[in-house]
Amino acid sequence: MDFLRPSSWDEALAMKAGTPGAVPIQGGTDVMVEINFDVHRPAALLDLNQVPELFTWERIDGSYRVGAGVPYVQIIAELGHELPGLAQAARTVGSPQIRNRGTVGGNLGAASPAGDSHPPLLAGDAIIEVASAAGTRMIPAHEFYLGVKKSALRPDELIRAFWMKPADGPQYFSKVGTRNAMVIAVCSFAVALHPSERRVGTGIGSAAPTPRRALEAEAFLAESLDWEARMDPEVLRRFGELVAAAASPIDDVRGTADYRRHALAVMARRTLTWAWNDYRKVRAA
Repeated sequence: MDFLRPSSWDEALAMKAGTPGAVPIQGGTDVMVEINFDVHRPAALLDLNQVPELFTWERIDGSYRVGAGVPYVQIIAELGHELPGLAQAARTVGSPQIRNRGTVGGNLGAASPAGDSHPPLLAGDAIIEVASAAGTRMIPAHEFYLGVKKSALRPDELIRAFWMKPADGPQYFSKVGTRNAMVIAVCSFAVALHPSERRVGTGIGSAAPTPRRALEAEAFLAESLDWEARMDPEVLRRFGELVAAAASPIDDVRGTADYRRHALAVMARRTLTWAWNDYRKVRAA
């Protein structure tokens, strides 16, 4: 196995173009597990830890551009108020050691349906910036996931950053696991209120071949939610049903398909209630 170590972004793209089978590595929290268990043996590893721009974030034209190498702990500490749903999800990732090394870019690269960052990226309308020696592409998060651990990335492309607008309303993330910490999600759900647009964004994790939005649930709220009133219990109930219906779960060692659907309905009702209560408090203040 070759080990490639670029010191600049241009060099990284050139190496990826020359060796399309090279697997990018930064924190190694996913890649090294697969190598250690002999699940995957890539032709080469492309170490991106010496590419400085991947480890910075900035605000551009009202959106946050976060480098693919920014670790979860930095997102929590520095972007927790601006990207609260993503920060909540980041707090549930592994142990402190994992959060110090793991990244949203790595989550995106692995494209696992169970990745914790995917639901808030979907709910918050994130855009994924990818690049190759031929140029840059901007991929909306809902178009990025194509299958189980398959993404829209081309063989010669690398993830450079993700873009998200700061939250314009309350956001929440919820996750069910077989224990309270250091666990892969049995299923997860994120909700983001967008009051200025009178809509609600959603994201489902670990309950389908890919992370996905609950589009019918979003459309239902767009038609039924009274933004000037208390939450109607019937609206809340129906929202939970539609979120559960949007999933395509399986039975596996972590949980059954029926349990995942039930848990998603519960998490959808709870997270929407929490977000709605926060929204009402802000309006009343």
